[in-house]
Amino acid sequence: MYFKKDFDFKEFDDPYWKILSQVSRPSRYSGCEWNPYEKLKLNWNDENINLKICLAFPDVYETGMSYYGFQVIEGFIYSLQKNYLVDRAYCAWPDMENKLIEHDLKLISTEYKKPLNEFDIIGFTLPHESSYTNILSMLNLSGLKLKNYERTNNKVPLIIAGGYGAYTPEILADFIDLFCVGEAEAVLKSLLDALTNSKGLNKISRLKACKNIPGVYIPELFNNNETVTRQFTNKIFMPNSLIVPAVSTVHDRAAIELFRGCSRGCRFCQAGMVNRPVRENNINDAEDKILKILSSTGWDELGLLSLASCDYSGIEILIDRLADKLKAQKLRLSLPSLRMDGFSVGLAERLSDLNTRRGGITFAPEAGSQRLRDVINKGLNEENILNCLQEIFSRGWDRVKLYFMMGLPTENYADLDGIINLANQAVKLARSMRRKKITVSVSVSGFVPKAHTPFQWERQNNINELREKGKYLKSQVHDRAITLNYHEPELTFLEGVLSRGDRKLCDVIETAWNNGARFDSWTEYFNLNLWLEAFEKNNLNPEYYTRERDESEKLSWDFINVGLNKEFLLRERHKAYNSEITINCKDGCANCGLNCKNKKF
Repeated sequence: MYFKKDFDFKEFDDPYWKILSQVSRPSRYSGCEWNPYEKLKLNWNDENINLKICLAFPDVYETGMSYYGFQVIEGFIYSLQKNYLVDRAYCAWPDMENKLIEHDLKLISTEYKKPLNEFDIIGFTLPHESSYTNILSMLNLSGLKLKNYERTNNKVPLIIAGGYGAYTPEILADFIDLFCVGEAEAVLKSLLDALTNSKGLNKISRLKACKNIPGVYIPELFNNNETVTRQFTNKIFMPNSLIVPAVSTVHDRAAIELFRGCSRGCRFCQAGMVNRPVRENNINDAEDKILKILSSTGWDELGLLSLASCDYSGIEILIDRLADKLKAQKLRLSLPSLRMDGFSVGLAERLSDLNTRRGGITFAPEAGSQRLRDVINKGLNEENILNCLQEIFSRGWDRVKLYFMMGLPTENYADLDGIINLANQAVKLARSMRRKKITVSVSVSGFVPKAHTPFQWERQNNINELREKGKYLKSQVHDRAITLNYHEPELTFLEGVLSRGDRKLCDVIETAWNNGARFDSWTEYFNLNLWLEAFEKNNLNPEYYTRERDESEKLSWDFINVGLNKEFLLRERHKAYNSEITINCKDGCANCGLNCKNKKF
C-alpha cells in the first residue's frame, strides 16, 4: 500500500496513511520490503486460493523480522505448493494501537494490507511469555473476541499457535483454538491439508478434522486422558532467501540454521531439552544456502544459528570453503553462540580475520563456582575457562562479555562470589598479557525454572532475593575494567509465574491486558503492579506458581510429551543435588527416552 513503485496519489486518502505521521517509527507499518516470494503471491480474490494464512508475531516489526523461525515459515508454506496465500502481521506499538482504536480501524497485514479477521487462519508464533498480552491486543485490534469459545461465528479465522509457548499451552488455552506442538516442518503440512479439506464447515467441524493430527492440541476438544506428542523432523527447512526490511531491525543481518538440538544437556535449558535429538543440515546444502541468501538479500553479514554453533560437525570445513568467496565481497559470518574452549576461540579468530574487524567476544559460563556448574551440568571447569580467557587475550581481544545466572538451585553466596572472582581473574590475565584497554562486561539474569527440564520442580527466587543478590554482586565490583548488570527481578518474577502457569492464568492475562499491560518485555512499558492487581482481582497468589513443586504433583503441562521420560528428568534433578555430571550425548547415551542414534538398547 505504501511506497510502492506503482505509487498512486489516491492512496493519500487511505485512512491508514493519514495516521502514520502521528506515530513513532511509521516504517514499522509501511510494508516496504524486498520479498523473494513476490512472484508466488496470489491475487486476494483468486478463486484458486485454498487458504488465506496470516502469520502473526506478538511484538513489533523490528523484533519479529529478527526472529529467524518466524521469517522462514512463510517460505516453508510456499514450498508446499498448495495455493496458500501467506501474509504476516506484527503487534502495533501502543501509540499506533491508540490511533487504530481512535479512528475505528483494524490491524492490517504487512503485504496485502488486509484486516486480520478476513483471513482463514491467524497463526501466532509464541517466542516468550512476556508477549502474551500482545496476543490479546492483536486479536482485539482485528475485531475478534478474545476467548476461543466466544468466537462462534464460522466466518472468523481459526487462531492457531506454535513455538516454545506451545509446550506449556494451558496458560493460553482460553484464547487459542489450536496449538501446534513441535516443529513447523513436521506439523504444518498435515494441518493445512486438513483445514483446506474442511473449509466451509463450521468451526467445531474444522477443529474435529484436525484433532487426530500428531502434535495438535485443541483445548475445546481435549480429553484429559490424552497425550499430545511433540513432532520433529529430520529434514530442516532452509530457505534460498529471506525477506529484507527497509528499516533497521534488532538483528540486522541474514541468518541460517546449521543444526537443531543440543547434545550438552544443561539442566536449566528448555530449548536444549525439547529440541532433542541433534539434527544437522548437510554441509553442502548449508554452503549453497548461505551463498544464495547473501547474494539475494544484500545483507553483508550472516549469522550461523543453533543452540551451540561450534558443535556443528562441519563448522571448520564450512568456514574454510566460504572464506575466500566472502572476503572478496567483504561479507561477514558470525557465530552467536560460543563455548569456552580453544576451538571456539580459534573459530572466532578465523571469523574475525574474515570479517576484517574485531569486536567483542561473548561466552556463558552460567555459574561462578565449579560446584554450581556441575549442578547445572554445564560441562565446563575452571581450567577450561581460564585457558579460554588466556587464548582470547593472547589473540588480541580486549572486550569480553560473560553471562551468568543467579538464583540457581542450591546456590549460595560463595557461588555468587565465584562470578566476581572469574571477572577479576579475566582482568588480571589480560593485564599480565599487556592488554591495556580491557573491558569485562558481566551480565547476570535471574534463573527461571522451565517446564520439561530437570529443574521444572524447583522453587524460583522471589523479587527481594534476586534484587539483594544483584545488589550484592554490584557491590563486589571494585575494578573499573569490570561492568556488571543484572536483569530486572520484577520481570524475571513474572516470567517465572507465566512459564509454569495453568489455565487459571488465562483470566489473569486478560485482566492484566484490560489494566493496560502491553509489551512486558520492554522496560519502558513493563509494570508489575498491573499484573499484581490482576492476580488480586482473580483471587490468585502469583507466588503459588513460583513455589517448589512436589515430584508427585500433576503438572499442567504433563500431557505434552516432548519425548523425554519423566524418570530421566527426575534422575537429572537428583544428580544435580549431588553435583553429578551427565555425559554429553555425542559421547554416549543418557537414556533420556528418545529413540536416537546413541540410544542403548
